[in-house]
Amino acid sequence: MTDATGGPAPRPRAYELVLARIEEQIGTGELRVGDRLPPERDLVDQLGVSRTAIREALRILEAQGVLVARVGAGPDSGTVIAALPSQGLSQLLRIHLALANFPLADVFEARASLERSSARLAAGHATPQDLARIREPLLAMDRPGLTREQFNDADTAFHVALAEAAGNRLIADLTIAVRNAVRHTVLRAFRRLPDWEAEADRLRAEHHAIFDAVAAGDAHLAGDLVEAHIRAFHGVIADPESNPSDPAGG
Repeated sequence: MTDATGGPAPRPRAYELVLARIEEQIGTGELRVGDRLPPERDLVDQLGVSRTAIREALRILEAQGVLVARVGAGPDSGTVIAALPSQGLSQLLRIHLALANFPLADVFEARASLERSSARLAAGHATPQDLARIREPLLAMDRPGLTREQFNDADTAFHVALAEAAGNRLIADLTIAVRNAVRHTVLRAFRRLPDWEAEADRLRAEHHAIFDAVAAGDAHLAGDLVEAHIRAFHGVIADPESNPSDPAGG
């Protein structure tokens, strides 16, 4: 086997073989959510690698949210395939978005597309509990005397709650990851704005309009409003002095 340069391809490290094997078992359905992995000594015998390689692979999968390690003894102990790996997915996406140095315009374009879908789905699926979760950060943004950091936290929570109300787990996780990836960039933009109060008033009004459309079940309007909201804010922060290659999560 050769690599892209025509030379011999590097041999996979032992822990990578373990990762590949577990991924294969998940892909074929041999391992499912809630299943426990065999003990380390059994994995060593099955895969022909060292305990060090097994432990390294398990640490990686746990960090990715694929596995949960339960301490103790009995039927509930051991290393278990995670029932809710979405947190790990969101974390990985946030890190990769931050490291990849995507142009800010590309990230906001992705946000506009994803959050338009989220808002339209939320308008059709949001329960009273979902609406209450969306309204909570909306009301927090209305409180007088908020710092820009506090406003930004409430702004982020509003968009996350909107995404979670969509009823599509994958779209929600992607939306949340992208929104959280730009959190620090948005905060830096807030700090640069010469007329912060006027911009905050505009953002509050747009958030309220989005909420009202979702609460009314108007999917088309909700999608239009959230997309216009994201594009308008990108226009505000993309001034000539901004660096067009500003990384999304810097």
